[in-house]
Amino acid sequence: QVQLVESGGGLVQAGGSLRLSCAVSGRSFSNYAMGWFRQAPGKEREFVATISWSGGSTAYADSVKGRFTISRDNAKNMVYLQMNSLNAEDTAVYYCGARRAGWGGSYYPDYDYWGQGTQVTVSS
Repeated sequence: QVQLVESGGGLVQAGGSLRLSCAVSGRSFSNYAMGWFRQAPGKEREFVATISWSGGSTAYADSVKGRFTISRDNAKNMVYLQMNSLNAEDTAVYYCGARRAGWGGSYYPDYDYWGQGTQVTVSS
């Protein structure tokens, strides 16, 4: 069993930055591709970023490309999302997901495990 716990959310002004963290417990963390998704009130869960099990490949939604950076530390079982130049449209609950595969992709039903989410609110 794999458990994920997100942290680092909060209230930030537009133009500011936040760094989300996802702590992953369980064995074989390096066998999982990881992803970040977000869900705003009344909207579907949407893809934000994904990283391969080795950390060598990443992909981003167009809306966050150039502003957000996903990374992982396999020695610490951690995944991070550095978010810069935040705007009001980034307000959402952010979820960390794990997929037992080399690549996670942008389709959230493909992910096997999820955290409880962390709220990010950007004030304009």
